[in-house]
This record gives sequence, structure tokens and C-alpha cells, in this order.
Amino acid sequence: MCKVCWATVIVLLLITSGIVYKFIFQGDVINLPDERAAIQLNKNERALVLSEMRVFLESVQGITEGLASDDMDSVVKAARQSGNSAQRAVPGSLVGKLPLGFKKLGFATHAKFDELALDAEQLGDGGHSLTQLSSLLENCVACHSAYKFELEPLSLNN
Repeated sequence: MCKVCWATVIVLLLITSGIVYKFIFQGDVINLPDERAAIQLNKNERALVLSEMRVFLESVQGITEGLASDDMDSVVKAARQSGNSAQRAVPGSLVGKLPLGFKKLGFATHAKFDELALDAEQLGDGGHSLTQLSSLLENCVACHSAYKFELEPLSLNN
């Protein structure tokens, strides 16, 4: 009887490990010939992620405009628009499709916007903010170099 229990526990642990790997680390990706990973999303999930990226770009534009006009209040406002508090509720189904590397870049990018806003507010140093913006944009470049979004193939369940 005990052997059956242990066998069941081991099988359940293996299944759980596979699910954790798939939904936390790997995501729903296909490796492309150009060395990027294509993240498979449905049209609503893709629209949500692309919308967040457009907000990032709007923030970058607002930050550069504020720096060009030496208006640090505008820099703070634009940076906060894309900080951690601005993250939308992301459905669990989408989180499971995103590979760990993408999630790390996304969280780090939101954190960098927050750090830029805080430093701009407290230090008021445009040069420092510009250096932070350059570092933040490295995340954007890394993400776009590593990932691409594709619509997942339609199935009979869609």
C-alpha cells in the first residue's frame, strides 16, 4: 500500500514540476530562425501587451520632452505613468504564456521607470535622469531583440 502512495506522490510531483516549468519558466514560445522567441498569444492578450508597450513609449517621449525643456515635474509625471503602480491586472492565462526572461525584463522596466521618477523628483538632475533613461531603454532593446509576439494558431476551442 505504501508503495502505491509513494508512486502517486512521485507522479504528482513530476506533473507539478512540468506545469511549473511550462507556466513559470518556458511560457508558450516558439524559437525563431532569427534567434528570437515568438510568444504565442491570442488577439486580446497581444493587444494588452502591445498597449502596455505603447504606454512605455509615451512615457519615454514625455521624459525626453521634459528633459529638453528642463521641466522635471513633467519628467516625474511621465515616468510614473509606466511605473509599477501603473501595471494593469494581467490575466493568469497570459502570465503562463510569457517566458521568465520576458517577465523579468517587464518587471525591471517598470521598476526603472519608478526609480527615474523618484530620482527626478528628489534630485532634479536632468543629466542623471537621462542616464537612467538610457539604462531603461536597454531593457526595451533587449526585449525587442529577444522576443516577438505572434497570434497563436486557432483551435476548435477558440
